[in-house]
Amino acid sequence: MAQENQVLYEEEIEQIDRVLTRLIKEAEAKCALLVDKDGHLITRQGFTHTLDTTALAALLAGSFASTREIARLVGEPEFSVLFHQGKRDHIHISLIGERTILVVIFDDRTTIGMVRLYAKEVSEELLEFLSNAGKKTEEQNLGIDEEFSSSAKDKLDDIFQD
Repeated sequence: MAQENQVLYEEEIEQIDRVLTRLIKEAEAKCALLVDKDGHLITRQGFTHTLDTTALAALLAGSFASTREIARLVGEPEFSVLFHQGKRDHIHISLIGERTILVVIFDDRTTIGMVRLYAKEVSEELLEFLSNAGKKTEEQNLGIDEEFSSSAKDKLDDIFQD
């Protein structure tokens, strides 16, 4: 079964960025990334200039893929949340829908409980948003296509009637 690629437009990315910024502030995290399951970085917010976010996105998607196989081996369909604890920094990873991964990097200024709470809220909001993303634009494009088709037909009629 082929997976469908989702197209996000600039306005939609800006809305996602606002949600991620809110998550960082509420959870007191360092940064947040939104990654697709193929390992492509969709967007990022927060303190990321010292991170290779492209490589990080690919590795996190790979980590999620291997964890999916571990879940299958123990009889679970999938683990939807992962947590990696380091000496200074920690990573909370959660699956949003079928195709998107939310990554929150934080340190000891906050707790895993706070991050989980706000990540869960944001995940639900992003899931609804991502489910509807592109639909309005697709409907608008259909209207433009119909308008263009009608206009082109009128022009052709004018050309061939002369």
